[in-house]
Amino acid sequence: MEKAEIGLIGLGVMGSNLALNIAEKGHRIAVFNRTTARPHEFAAEAGPLSDMIVPCDSIEALAEAIQPPRPVIIMTQAGKPVDEQIALLRGVLSENDIVIDAGNANFHDTMRRFHELEGTGLTFIGMGVSGGEEGARHGPSIMVGGTEDSYKRIEKVLLDISAKYQDEPCAAWLGPNGAGHFVKTVHNGIEYADMQMIAEIYGALRDGLGMAPKEIGKIFAGWNEGRLNSYLIEITAAVLAADDEKTGKPIVEVILDRAGQKGTGKWSVIEAQTLGVPATAIEAAVAARVLSSLKDERLAAEDVYGARPAGGFGGDREKLLADLELALFAGKIAAYAQGFAVMDAASREFSWNIPLPMVAKIWRAGCIIRSQFLGTLAEAFSAGKVANLLMAPAFVTMMREAHPALRRIVAQAAEAGLPVPALSSALAYFDSYRQGRGTSNLIQAQRDFFGAHGFERIDEPGAHHGPWGL
Repeated sequence: MEKAEIGLIGLGVMGSNLALNIAEKGHRIAVFNRTTARPHEFAAEAGPLSDMIVPCDSIEALAEAIQPPRPVIIMTQAGKPVDEQIALLRGVLSENDIVIDAGNANFHDTMRRFHELEGTGLTFIGMGVSGGEEGARHGPSIMVGGTEDSYKRIEKVLLDISAKYQDEPCAAWLGPNGAGHFVKTVHNGIEYADMQMIAEIYGALRDGLGMAPKEIGKIFAGWNEGRLNSYLIEITAAVLAADDEKTGKPIVEVILDRAGQKGTGKWSVIEAQTLGVPATAIEAAVAARVLSSLKDERLAAEDVYGARPAGGFGGDREKLLADLELALFAGKIAAYAQGFAVMDAASREFSWNIPLPMVAKIWRAGCIIRSQFLGTLAEAFSAGKVANLLMAPAFVTMMREAHPALRRIVAQAAEAGLPVPALSSALAYFDSYRQGRGTSNLIQAQRDFFGAHGFERIDEPGAHHGPWGL
């Protein structure tokens, strides 16, 4: 039998779709699953692609089925299962073979695995894959971390299966060891912020203006034709237009308001704090999901404090809708500014040299946060080094137009008792960032008073202490 070009372990939804994508693009693939009957079932279900799939009954058979040097993708649950598969592969793979973790791994685990395989003859790649089930099947955004040489050996497969933006593949090598998985982590953090801000605007339309789901959906559909054009806005409009088959009600009205999470958003917040980079909109979005899980406590608190009065958003309706659109746009810019600042800091900390313009380019298609303004973002970073996206000329122009609307919406929401934590945090971040003289001088004085930590003066260099003993 003809040897496979690449192997894959783990035929769950994502693994199965990625394997079909690889086969469809003309690359013969060997597959293995812990449930040994599954590879044969998968091949049988693949229809015309079955000839490109080699089902394997064991890890040894998988290794034997792939043409050396062998690249093998692991698509199992993150954490211990990945380490278990690596241990098994070490027993059957040979020099120059490549182990590829394509799950949502913590980049610290990726760096550890990379270093553990150094000197063994094997090499390790941590590969972020974004786009969900649909992306895995028809073209995801792919973020690769590892040696450039190991990337080059699998580059053709990855470029072939990736999403395309105006014929440009949305896959790239982003740096050594954990760089790819770190970028994917930040991607998910931005995704959290983007989704939370959209939900907050939905709340303003639903509770502040009393609008029904389908009416709100039409507004989002309209916004998707303009500056907010993006995958998340597109699917928001579709979700709000959908009805529940069981009750006939809009589907959003029968879904419990308790959001789940799998950890990548939390990881992005932890790393931002560790690196000393403010990512307040992302932090607020993660906290909002945690707070959403406290359903019983929220119901009890509503009984104690009373339900928020209906409505609360007054004034000219068209102007208000325009403000809501601009507020969401301004919040989105702030979230991206924070995410890219975190990636830039990590790139310096770990000597990755992440190409930020390329990150923006490979996010233009395939991934969950794809949007039309990523092209402008890529151009902004390509034009020269900027300390923060908020300082790039194109985004300065956008924020000058949009931030007054964000201010008005946050103020109205506060007056109406509508929670907008991510939008509020984005506004506070923007205002703090553009304030030449803030209020931390008082904090420094307090720290020196109770802990003799010292402070800098504005009129002379060196460390100083206050006259607290007088």
